Amino acid sequence: MDPSHTRVLRRPSAPLLICALVLLLGGCTGSGPAARRETPASPATTRASAGDDLEQEYQRVIKDVLPSVVQIQAGNSLGSGVVYDDKGHIVTNAHVVGNEKTFQVTTANSEATHTASLVYSYPAQDLAVVKLDKVPAGLKAAVFGDSAKVEVGQIVLAMGSPLGLSSSVTQGIVSATGRTVSEGTSESGGTGATIANMVQTSAAINPGNSGGALVDLNSQVIGIPTLAAIDPELGGGAAPGIGFAIPASTVKAIADQIIKSGRVTTSGRAALGITGRTVVNGGLQPVGVAVVDVKGGGPADKAGLRSGDIITGLGDTAITTITSLAEALAGDRPGQTTTITYSRNGNRKTTDITLGEQ
Repeated sequence: MDPSHTRVLRRPSAPLLICALVLLLGGCTGSGPAARRETPASPATTRASAGDDLEQEYQRVIKDVLPSVVQIQAGNSLGSGVVYDDKGHIVTNAHVVGNEKTFQVTTANSEATHTASLVYSYPAQDLAVVKLDKVPAGLKAAVFGDSAKVEVGQIVLAMGSPLGLSSSVTQGIVSATGRTVSEGTSESGGTGATIANMVQTSAAINPGNSGGALVDLNSQVIGIPTLAAIDPELGGGAAPGIGFAIPASTVKAIADQIIKSGRVTTSGRAALGITGRTVVNGGLQPVGVAVVDVKGGGPADKAGLRSGDIITGLGDTAITTITSLAEALAGDRPGQTTTITYSRNGNRKTTDITLGEQ
């Protein structure tokens, strides 16, 4: 009872005492109308209830998915992987497997290790599939969602083995979709791949998270955490709260081909059919991509490009570096017709080109 409404009552007779007790519990019948007053829940109580519900959602998702997330030891390196099917196939990043062919795999909540072998690594998309040599009892495959339905603001959990801490979980939201991101080279631990349609998340992504699972509250894997943004002002350190995951649709497309054929048969990635390098001007500013070599019969060859030409545009996108060219191509599809702008002997030219496939 609220102290501000407390008052002194005289000792009632027995019948009145019974009626008073009934009134406190929910109303008293008599000659007058029944009296009833609801006490609204306080905002603090409502917030606590909502927090409890969300906490239970997190715990449910972790219970559902974490058993499908494994730790992978490749040589002296540690990374993560996700159980893809009940036959022991595990999908991970190509930079996690590196040049190794055999691996030690530790499943969630277990100290027992299992041996696995490489099925195929596809550095162009930074994906790989390994297979357990012997499938342990109770191995649980993850469910991969539809990345086309991923929306900014969705709550997500990142599961993996950051810094070697197996079965770790971090929480955040989807902060952007459709990002095209270029990795570093092997010197920085990446494959140099340019990957389109990546999911950006605020969930903490640290070394060792690579190859793990980015999961929505429907217990579905919507992406494979792959890299964190680098902030030059932090000395090349990871920028807090900006990580990227390869979308589930890309993971499924690549993994299915590897499992079926032992390799990637259709990349879905556009190509010009050239070897190129970045060109800089007198001020050391990048100004385009010089064509070093043209593949005979390829898209660039058919469009009339020659060695020595400098590509400065693809479609509506200005091209200044080999990375910007790769990012522009990542947003296109094989068989698509677009325009390519280039200079030859100081003369600017534009022509149509039908893109090939990597």
